[in-house]
Amino acid sequence: MVLRLAQEKARAGAPPAPAIVIGADTAVVLGDEIFGKPRDQASALDMLARLSGKTHQVLTGVAVWDGRDMRVALSSTDVGFREIGPDEALAYWQSGEPADKAGAYAIQGLGGVFVATIAGSYSGVVGLPVYETIELLQDAGLRFWAE
Repeated sequence: MVLRLAQEKARAGAPPAPAIVIGADTAVVLGDEIFGKPRDQASALDMLARLSGKTHQVLTGVAVWDGRDMRVALSSTDVGFREIGPDEALAYWQSGEPADKAGAYAIQGLGGVFVATIAGSYSGVVGLPVYETIELLQDAGLRFWAE
């Protein structure tokens, strides 16, 4: 799903002239359930309560489209949350941060206080896996260092 959405975003962002466009999409997965962005306060609090004290996966798909070829990569990271109390979850919701975040949290912001462990790509959890993105851009012919 995240790879398909990343590709759709890259194609949608392509200008009429040739250019390299990056698309990305992130989902939080707990067991066999996918958590996207919360619809409202109740869904955000439910997500946080269900993630509390558990390890979940964050999957981020990234796509690089050059007008001819679509290159894709998937980043998978295991994130372990500490226990989150209902009052703490509500205070976090009231900060405004989780409203537009997959899984109702932002690891790079206030939501980082919930993270006890991480195994994988921090930047993938943020929403753009740097290693995978650079690999795709280099494969598309972009160079970052003088040779």
